[in-house]
Amino acid sequence: MTLQRLVLLRHGRTDFNVEGRMQGHLDSHLTPDGLAQAEAVAPDIAALGPDRLISSDLRRAVDTAGVVGAVAGLPVKVDPRLRETHLGEWQGYTVAEVEQGWPGAIADWRSDPGWAPPGGESRIEVVHRARPVVDELDEEYNEHDGVVVIVAHGGLIAGLVCGLLGLPTWTWPSIGGLGNGRWASLARRPYHPRWRLAGYNVGH
Repeated sequence: MTLQRLVLLRHGRTDFNVEGRMQGHLDSHLTPDGLAQAEAVAPDIAALGPDRLISSDLRRAVDTAGVVGAVAGLPVKVDPRLRETHLGEWQGYTVAEVEQGWPGAIADWRSDPGWAPPGGESRIEVVHRARPVVDELDEEYNEHDGVVVIVAHGGLIAGLVCGLLGLPTWTWPSIGGLGNGRWASLARRPYHPRWRLAGYNVGH
């Protein structure tokens, strides 16, 4: 058996979240509320018995993972492939500002996983970037079961869940985002390689 359970945790609330700004690869910071969200969720994640903790290299994810790791007794491994979608020219803008500058483009982006913001990535490209992280974990866990926690971002997590479940890309927009400090859980039955969705947007 390989990797048995994968927990995908979204970082806590950031200053950009509060302002309604699109973050992408911009390195925003946790607010005091965001740090409190990380502290609140950490015992729940630790109770799942993870043996590995991996984070996006963006500060909001690393700081969230650090809180979880302190409670779970795990070091944090950082992997830039787990970054949020690069939003190109939209980064730092609010949705209203994007709509003003690129009328109708937000709707196109939300409805088509293959559509990318100008200078940015599509959801499909993000999944192609992040999926090898999970594939490599599968190879590492080829002799025993494992529970891995990945701390990342809402857009990446939604896309990666769809990709790991093998959902047709036209259905991806039906999977909504996660709240800050909430997680998705994927699991496998013993000796069966197919991922199942065990929980989504789980948390306080």
